[in-house]
Amino acid sequence: MEGGSKWLVYIAGAVLVLRFILRNVNWFLYEYKLGEKQYFLPPGDMGWPIIGNTLSFLSAFRSKNPESFVDSFYSRYGKTGIYKALMFGNPSVIVTAPETCKRVLTDDVNFISGWPRSTVELMGEKSFISIPFEEHKRLRRLTSASINGYEALSCYIKFIEEVVISSLEKWTTMGDIEFLTHLRKLTFRVIAHIFLGEESQDVHVMENLEKEFAELNYGIRAMRINLPGFGFFKAMKARKNLLALFQPVVDKRLNERRGNFIGKKEKDMMNALIDAEDENGRKLGADDIIDILLMYLNAGHESSGHITMWTTYFLNKHPEIYKKAKAEQEEIVRTRPPTQQGLSLAEVRKMEYLSKVIDETLRLITFSQSAFRMAKSDININGYLIPKGWRAVVWFRAIHLDPEIYPNPKEFNPERWNKVHKAGEFVPFGAGSRLCPGNYLAKVEISVFLHHFLLNYELEHLNPESPQRYLPHPRPVDNCMARIKKVK
Repeated sequence: MEGGSKWLVYIAGAVLVLRFILRNVNWFLYEYKLGEKQYFLPPGDMGWPIIGNTLSFLSAFRSKNPESFVDSFYSRYGKTGIYKALMFGNPSVIVTAPETCKRVLTDDVNFISGWPRSTVELMGEKSFISIPFEEHKRLRRLTSASINGYEALSCYIKFIEEVVISSLEKWTTMGDIEFLTHLRKLTFRVIAHIFLGEESQDVHVMENLEKEFAELNYGIRAMRINLPGFGFFKAMKARKNLLALFQPVVDKRLNERRGNFIGKKEKDMMNALIDAEDENGRKLGADDIIDILLMYLNAGHESSGHITMWTTYFLNKHPEIYKKAKAEQEEIVRTRPPTQQGLSLAEVRKMEYLSKVIDETLRLITFSQSAFRMAKSDININGYLIPKGWRAVVWFRAIHLDPEIYPNPKEFNPERWNKVHKAGEFVPFGAGSRLCPGNYLAKVEISVFLHHFLLNYELEHLNPESPQRYLPHPRPVDNCMARIKKVK
């Protein structure tokens, strides 16, 4: 008996020693080699070997309380707004304070894009998250006016309105639908039209593309385990399928444009990319164009579809807000010139209250919870060190749900936007040179949809208390099962 007790003590001691060793492996790998500079690192926890804090992050975001991940740093180390961690295989510093986030996002001298390797592999080496600053600036300049410019948006609004009206009318005949799924198809049609032109008219191809993009997105925040059954493996397979679908389309266009084929006259975004040259006259190759298309088509429909769904959800849940938003849309129609057909961009810009409703949805949902940068050299922020090569993880969700910035942060309250917030306190599309290039297009899409929905339709939630999933983006588990009804 006594011998058995001794063995239990030995085993318990061995477990404690092993735990101590394992918990300090990352310190030895990443902090010890910094020498005395390690003492200037922010407080935090580097987690377990290899996986670091990634499992804690995934566990929190798969629970009903995703805030628990950052809250655990707050409770252990105080609200310093900056914490060391090991995220997705990289030594990292998580930043949660608005001023610190703003500095990281806008400092292109000291920080470069630093997304996890898994994300880069899925989105491509030539996507905006991967390319160097100068190339990013050139491609952004090439594409942004054609997406976000006033003239471009004025042209797109007619097509957006046609798609919205026909989709809403169709949904009223379909009975029970996954509202989010159909909204994603709607927003995909819009971005595909902008980038692919006449190729976007092939309904079968577009549906296949959208399905593959959905699978791709489920792997964006997954651990980089490329084995059957894991999210990253499925996402990589989806990427291969997307490349196979895009390749013949891009090759055909390249042959037409570079062979001076006369039959293709329209100037969609793919043709603009094909015609683009750098200062040395170098053009983009097929692989480059495909990565850019993949990035734009993915980002250009995911956020718009989700935020449209959530805004409709919150309007339904708050009758007084719904009533006020609807009254604004009725006033826009009432004051419209009798000769005008359909919405104009000027009218969208008059939707002041609806804009506040959308901004409140963007804040409360926080579609993208973080962004990644990498320090080009040792950086000192608020007395703390971000070592060269370490990632700075900007935690948007912590900013948008900070009660010191937004009192009662879990409450849906568009009136809070009567006040102008400081720079860095509202970053739904990021900030700095890598600000989402389609942010205005997204708000126009959402506004056009809500304009017609508020005036002519109502949504009956079939499962209003459906639990939520937060990865890769916040959504109801049932994709918002609902019926769309026409208002009589």
